[in-house]
Parts: sequence; structure tokens; C-alpha cells
Amino acid sequence: MPSVPLHPPSAPSATVLGVENPLPQLLQTPSGLAMLEIQGTIHSSAAQPDPDAVPSSDTHMPVGKLVFPHYSPNDPVENKAWMKRVHMYVGKHQRMTGEVKELPKPVAVIRRRPGTSEEDGQEELEIVDIVRHKIIFSSRPEPVSGS
Repeated sequence: MPSVPLHPPSAPSATVLGVENPLPQLLQTPSGLAMLEIQGTIHSSAAQPDPDAVPSSDTHMPVGKLVFPHYSPNDPVENKAWMKRVHMYVGKHQRMTGEVKELPKPVAVIRRRPGTSEEDGQEELEIVDIVRHKIIFSSRPEPVSGS
């Protein structure tokens, strides 16, 4: 059975805002990374692929902006009030309201370790972060003004 070495994170992961994190800031919560759970499909004008574009692994589509209205960096870590309400703004005219829930079992985010080559067959993986929360949006988006 083939095996691949798995390494702990090479640098401390971001669990506090303002610390560098190798993953996109889209799904960062005040306590680190989170999974996003929505009921349905997000349609965006940016989602229309360019037929002349060359596919790339760097291609990404901005989906929206997460806002935690009850979060304050001055609050103690034990304060979980920020988990009660989350807004995700999709485009300029829609807002989804959800909440943050703790996962029953944490999930590791793993990536290929930089500097390892596939040619030798010596691929190495590293743990980027441990996801302990998910953000759940279970209701339909509500319209908002474009300000």
C-alpha cells in the first residue's frame, strides 16, 4: 500500500485576525477557517466562463463577503456571541443570514508541501489548518440596497 508523509503545519496557522494564512480569506472566521454550507446554487455574472480562456488552477471566483455583526476583537475568546449571526453578501443586492456551528469532528485541510516534486514520486503533504466550525445558511437570500 503506497504511503505519503504527512507533516504538521510549517508555520502557525491564523486563528487570530491579522495573521497571514495561506488560504483565501473568504472563509476565515474569528476562530480560524470554516466550512460554508448553503442550500442551493450561487449564480453570478462572474461565473460565466470565458470560452477563449485557458483553464488554470489559479482561477477563482469571488462569491461574496462574510460579515460577523456581533464580533469584537476586544471580546474574550470564550465569548461565542459572534457565532449567533453571520451575513454573507452575494453581489451588491443579496444578503444571506446564517450562523456558525461547531463541527462534531474537526476536519484537516491538507495541501502538497511546497518544494516537493512529483517526478521522483516523493510527494509530501502538510496540514494547513484544522477546521472546527461550519457556517450554515439555510434560508433564501434577502434583497438589500446596493450601498
